[in-house]
Amino acid sequence: MIPRVGIGYDVHPFADGRALVLGGETLPGARGLAGHSDADALCHAIADALLGALALGDLGAHFPDTDPQWQGASSLALLAQVAAMVAGRGYAVGNVDATVLTEAPKLAPHVPAMRSNLARALGIGIYGVSVKATRPEGLGSLGRGEGLAVWAVAMLVPRADGMRTDGERA
Repeated sequence: MIPRVGIGYDVHPFADGRALVLGGETLPGARGLAGHSDADALCHAIADALLGALALGDLGAHFPDTDPQWQGASSLALLAQVAAMVAGRGYAVGNVDATVLTEAPKLAPHVPAMRSNLARALGIGIYGVSVKATRPEGLGSLGRGEGLAVWAVAMLVPRADGMRTDGERA
């Protein structure tokens, strides 16, 4: 087994009447995102990066928006389930790096809590989680403040014990 890398991307439009949840943190006073679950685009992009690294499809294949059980679901909990899938295939999350593209709100004050939440869901130390934000500088739909997008990269490494969580040798 060799290390594997995956890339994830997610984008959601803003929606009135919803709380903004990113990295498992609710950002007070900010417009939320439209979506079937809690619409946490940061968790979604990271989950897609993890799934992509193992060629397991995307988040929608595992938690479809046509299934009512995922209505309003915590994306942080879904991310933890994806991390368990990774472990089940003999890998551990080495690190993740994500960039949020949005004009507003300012994310810097919330990044430490986001990193902590994500690290806990992934079962790794906080130094294995990077979250950054950048502004689209008025360009396109994101620059007009119509929504936000997230890019994420994940590195998976073979589990140190060489085992899958189902007890099989990897």
